[in-house]
This record gives sequence, C-alpha cells and structure tokens, in this order.
Amino acid sequence: MSMLGFIYMLAASPTLLILSLFCFVLAMWAQMKVKGAFNRAKRIGVQSGFSGAETAAEILRAFQIDDVRIEPVRGFLSDHYDPTRKVLRLSPDVYRGRSLAAVGIAAHEVGHAIQHATRYAPLALRNGIVPLASVGSGLSFILIIAGLILRFPPLAVVGILLFGTVVLFQLVNLPVEFNASSRARDILVGHGIVTVEEDKVVGQVLNAAAMTYIAATITAVLHLLYYAMLVFGGARD
Repeated sequence: MSMLGFIYMLAASPTLLILSLFCFVLAMWAQMKVKGAFNRAKRIGVQSGFSGAETAAEILRAFQIDDVRIEPVRGFLSDHYDPTRKVLRLSPDVYRGRSLAAVGIAAHEVGHAIQHATRYAPLALRNGIVPLASVGSGLSFILIIAGLILRFPPLAVVGILLFGTVVLFQLVNLPVEFNASSRARDILVGHGIVTVEEDKVVGQVLNAAAMTYIAATITAVLHLLYYAMLVFGGARD
C-alpha cells in the first residue's frame, strides 16, 4: 500500500486505525515471543554437538537429497529455503551455532527442502500462489482506494479479489510451516541429534515461530473482511 493511500484510509476510517493498531501489537507480540524463545534456547548447547549447518547436512544426507546447497546468510532469524535455486540459507546464529535453537531452526528449514523433494502438495500450492500474492499485496490497496475515491465499486472489488490471494497464501502457508516443524522435531529425535528432553526446548522455539505465521494470517483475514465490509456497504464510519 502506498503511504498516501494508507494515510487517506486511516483518516477516512477510525475502524481501520484501530484494526491496524491491533494487528501491529499482535505482530510485535509474536516477534517478541519468537525472539525470546530463540534467545533462551540459544544459550543451551545441544548434547550431540551439532551445529545448525551440520544438522542440515546430516538430515539432507539421511533423506538422500544431494542437490540442495547450504549457505550462510546475513541477518537475525533470516533463515529460509529457496525452492527455485534449491538453496538452504541459514543466519549466522543458526549456521555456526551449536545450540538447541540452531539445530531446531536448521531442521525446520530442511523440512521445507524435504517437502520440496517429496512434492508436498501444500508447498507446491503455496509456491504457485506467490506470484499472485506478490502482485496482490502491492496493487490491491491501490485499486481499493481508487474504487472508493472514484465511487466505482467494480474497481474496488477487483482490489479485494487481489488481496484475497494474499490471504490465500497465508492460509496455505500455515500447514506448510506446521508440517515443516513437525518433521523437524521427529527427525531431530529420530536421528539422535537431540534427546527427547531437548526436544521440549526445540518445540518451544518452533511453536513460538509459528505464532508469527498465525499473526500474519489473522492480520490478512481481518483486513480482507474490513475492506469487503467497506466496499459492500457493511461498514459505516
């Protein structure tokens, strides 16, 4: 959304201001949860002595996935799997770290590589939605604002439909992330990288990380409902 467009909508709608503040607080709370859980687990060394990079390599070997590279990437919790290039990128604390936080996050990202290798349907669907969601996140608000200003509802409806792709992405993303975390915990214990007792701490980190995805989904759904009510006359500020 453009800054001018957002300011216009905030000025025209106190409801949107309240909604935006709520979503902001929700996102900040989720970020604090994951950072807190990660920082606590980062101080606990893993008994097996594996680093995050070694954990990722071990799991990839165990699943006979030999076409995925492991690379360090800058940033805090910037870890991700790139399916287009088949690259697993791990942040410094995870790549070199020998903590429960490091092996947990690394295993989670390898979970996505396993999903890709096994053609996990929700991941394929999510990857297919990404281009539409990228367009929708930038263009939808412009169309909604233009439709409201010009009093041309069809244009705003197109904007809502485009924003719907963002919501769809978030909804599909939830089972993808939950499945990757579930795989990670099973694999870590099953391959002796963490003990059953250590798995409890790993679970706390991954469950906290899941809250960020849940918060993003709630935010997207609430905004979609608000825009739909506004355009279709259900909301009057």
